Amino acid sequence: MVETTDAAAAAAAARRAVPTDEERRIALRRMKRIALGLLLVAAAVFAVAFPLQETVPWMGFVRAAAEGAMVGAIADWFAVTALFRHPLGLPIPHTAIIPRRKDEIGATLGAFVEDEFLSESVVTGKLRSMGVARRLGEWLRDPANAERVTAEASVAGRGVLGLLGDDDVAGVIEQLARRHLLEPEWGPAIGRVGERLVAADQQRAAVDAVLQKLETWLAAHPEAFGTMVSSRLPKWVPGFVGGLVDDRAYREVLAFARSVRDEPHHPLRLAIDRWLAEVADDLQHDPAMIERIERLKLDLVESPRLREFAGEVWDSVKVSLAASLEDPASELRAGVRSALMEVGARLAVDEELAAKVDVWVTDAAAYVVGRYRHEIAGVITETVERWDPTETTEKIELQVGRDLQYIRINGTVVGALAGLAIHSIATAIGALV
Repeated sequence: MVETTDAAAAAAAARRAVPTDEERRIALRRMKRIALGLLLVAAAVFAVAFPLQETVPWMGFVRAAAEGAMVGAIADWFAVTALFRHPLGLPIPHTAIIPRRKDEIGATLGAFVEDEFLSESVVTGKLRSMGVARRLGEWLRDPANAERVTAEASVAGRGVLGLLGDDDVAGVIEQLARRHLLEPEWGPAIGRVGERLVAADQQRAAVDAVLQKLETWLAAHPEAFGTMVSSRLPKWVPGFVGGLVDDRAYREVLAFARSVRDEPHHPLRLAIDRWLAEVADDLQHDPAMIERIERLKLDLVESPRLREFAGEVWDSVKVSLAASLEDPASELRAGVRSALMEVGARLAVDEELAAKVDVWVTDAAAYVVGRYRHEIAGVITETVERWDPTETTEKIELQVGRDLQYIRINGTVVGALAGLAIHSIATAIGALV
């Protein structure tokens, strides 16, 4: 964790150390003024020393040094200026090299980056030495970083939801439903599921629920039973007898429902189990039953309700996802955040997993570099080609122009020393002769 923080601080410091274009422009102007000032000083010294050299012998040495300084300064000014523009605006051959050969420079730079920086050995070697998985794990296990990734992913997710067309997504859902749910035969599939459920006695819970519901309803609605039995008695039977018969029949039906509910091996339960088993078998093997289910399915397929259902499903999912992605306290974002922290913790401490991830990352990078290195480097070439020649010249001059001014300064100094040395040697030879 400390190493990660130190690395981030070092990277931030490095970014702050890179000067801006305006800072570079100010520094370039200052160095140009210094170089020009040295030339003017040399010219002033020459102007003073030249007329005095006949009367003051040592002024010859000063004149020679000043003359050499001017020659060196002017020559190096010409050389530096010729890189970026025509000196004094004159179209001298082999000047304004950068604007004239801009495209070639871009292509050369792109090829250099491709060969020296995007080679598979360089990329994979760097990734292997970095320990990407461990660093990523240390970074992700920090709750603040996990929340940051979650928030960025949520913004991206909301953006994707906004880009998706509701009709298009509903159409996709409908197509998937048709392909995976409606095209296969339903009968055999339902039959196989039902057969397994009956074999595992899983239907008992459903039967219990139905019986419980039936008993509860009968107990709460005795009037529904009404005169179901007495209405079928002969007319000569007294009315009070009919009432007794209805009451007795109601209580018997209610007791029967309770006994079926309470007795696991009640004959009716066994009959229901046998019936369910037969239905499951018919769904798999009876052509008439299979055909009946297929007709029901076709009616569903042709129903416009299927399209409406697909739209309703997507609307519900979209609203729910958007709300969950927007709410920092939602279960979805909390789950993603927790998962990221868990992955980070595992990568930080599980060396075997980290080694596997490093191999995956290295292999993926090697594949991308090997397959697309030319296209990646081509971005440099294409970018330089799109630049205006004047803009290109300004950009490059801002980057290296300040250092090139040292060439002018050094030329002035070296020229002065060379002029002094040549005059001294010539004077010594003249004195000897």
